Amino acid sequence: MSLKLKKTKPIQIGAVKIGGKHPIALIAGPCVIESERSAMTIAEKLKRITDDAGIPFIFKSSYDKANRSSIDSFRGPGLNKGLAIMGKIKRELNIPLLSDIHTEKEIAPASEVLDVLQIPALLCRQTDLLVKAAKTGRPVNVKKGQFMAPWDMKNVVDKLVKSGCKKILLTERGFMFGYNNLVVDMRSLVLMRNFGYPVVFDATHSLQLPGGKGDRSDGQRELIPDIVRGAVAVGCDTLFMEIHPNPDKAKSDGPNMLKLSQLPMLLKQVKALDRAVRNAS
Repeated sequence: MSLKLKKTKPIQIGAVKIGGKHPIALIAGPCVIESERSAMTIAEKLKRITDDAGIPFIFKSSYDKANRSSIDSFRGPGLNKGLAIMGKIKRELNIPLLSDIHTEKEIAPASEVLDVLQIPALLCRQTDLLVKAAKTGRPVNVKKGQFMAPWDMKNVVDKLVKSGCKKILLTERGFMFGYNNLVVDMRSLVLMRNFGYPVVFDATHSLQLPGGKGDRSDGQRELIPDIVRGAVAVGCDTLFMEIHPNPDKAKSDGPNMLKLSQLPMLLKQVKALDRAVRNAS
């Protein structure tokens, strides 16, 4: 047993350095692109907040939420329009981008705009999707399936590595605990570090209650600060949080998104905890 935080391989995404001896970073943004104006406004505010906090930042938003509960749910602007919006945000704000890919045909156009390709949890075992994403040369963030043990991610890592991917992120986003419920086993953050790649904690999806409202998911966003502090204390390289100025009005995942106005204070706590954990290591 070691009392030191195990170091992971450092990777660089744009100007953002993750893993190794680098301090904690943040992947954040609204669940889905609701409009060009809203996405740009949120990105600008997040950049300002993270710059003030001294925390490296990657902007995240989805151009197409292909896994919504209901066929009537808002999915976003779609691949082409969504990537155009993301590209504009990247050019104007000079920040790296992450979004999720759901099909192989999305990978080529997405990799021309995005700095990180994200594999959704429900697709994390899809070999063809992983292999094609790996072959782009882009960093790949894989969310651990809600049905998988931490050690099962070794097979995911092997698929990526053997397909040429050298920049891998592994994300914990909760584990199914009965119907319509997720729990977080903090041991997962420790166990996935053993693969040597940076570990991300997805605080907001970990508090999702899948299908909890019948035709859409519910959530427990009031607990976000608590589990964020817990994960940082255990040790993670990056936090992932979906954030919205008014979660009650959000078009997707409002019940488990952090309110934008709460972020500055939370990041102060995050930075202090991360510094304490790393200094003790």
